[in-house]
Amino acid sequence: MSDDLVLPTEPGGDRHPEIRVLGAPRPAVPQRLPLTPRFGGCASGAGVGVGAEATGFRRLPEWLKVRLPGAGEYAETKALLRRQNLHTVCEEARCPNLGHCWSRGTATIMILGDMCTRRCGFCAVGPGRPNGYVDWDEPRRVGEAVAAMGLRHTVITSVARDDLADGGSTIFGRVIEEIRRRSETVIEVLIPDFRGHADDLARVIAARPEVINHNIETVERLHPVVRPSARYERSLELLRRVKESRAGIKAKSGIMLGLGEREDEVRSTLRDLVAHGCDLLTIGQYLRPSPNHLPVIEYVHPDRFRAWGEEAEAIGFEAVASGPLVRSSFHADELAGTVRPGESSKAGI
Repeated sequence: MSDDLVLPTEPGGDRHPEIRVLGAPRPAVPQRLPLTPRFGGCASGAGVGVGAEATGFRRLPEWLKVRLPGAGEYAETKALLRRQNLHTVCEEARCPNLGHCWSRGTATIMILGDMCTRRCGFCAVGPGRPNGYVDWDEPRRVGEAVAAMGLRHTVITSVARDDLADGGSTIFGRVIEEIRRRSETVIEVLIPDFRGHADDLARVIAARPEVINHNIETVERLHPVVRPSARYERSLELLRRVKESRAGIKAKSGIMLGLGEREDEVRSTLRDLVAHGCDLLTIGQYLRPSPNHLPVIEYVHPDRFRAWGEEAEAIGFEAVASGPLVRSSFHADELAGTVRPGESSKAGI
């Protein structure tokens, strides 16, 4: 039995598997934290001040300006997600492609709440202390939403849940199971690093999604400030374990440009990803969510993104999406080969 939390039961009274909660005993009531500047580096002092001297927002170049969302499929997708009380990374991370993807009837569902236990320097998802709270009905609602959307390819992601001993992997497994019960969709999961715990990753692999995505995000030198709670080698090791599981799961990752990385560092990162079994890759432009986040050092021209995409394919990636507005889940169905370019992601269309 957990020494600090008794998790809730289902309405019928059946208990769920108990997940040990890390930290001091406390009520399982999520606590949102204020957003503070995120360019101080990690607790050890590594990375302090990287890029912090650049203040304010730089004017967006024309190639980064997108149209606002509208009606039609966009409105229907939004209404469905609201009815099921589900979060999306599209909204929480302020994705510039929200209007485009929702108008296609697609969205990336974010499970395990909307409060992240980490404070990555680039991410717009709000920080908080979930304090061990788990919504055990969420997998059912996700399964129903995916079935109602009628997608051929579904992407599920989550906040980091370092307050849970399993990192949230049990819920990932439950969500995949509930989707499988109701739909024949291809399932892609975008997962945290589970603090490097092999058992937690194995739990997700055992649920057999078709794609496991874990983003490297940036080059090794910038990790202490961009991802202060993560480790470059830990992320590579996760991808290697996915590939070596021999479960037939595609390994996917992504990197942002514009944070001050050098071209030789990007090239080294791409080679590291290939060497660790990464099949699919996304390369996109970092966009600053707020003045509290890391500044944009460079807006990379679309021609350079095309060149990076060609280079990545040449060194061994199976498929690459590279462009200023590319994000982890942008046209994930096309990248994974579920649909052909321009083909609908909706089943039966």
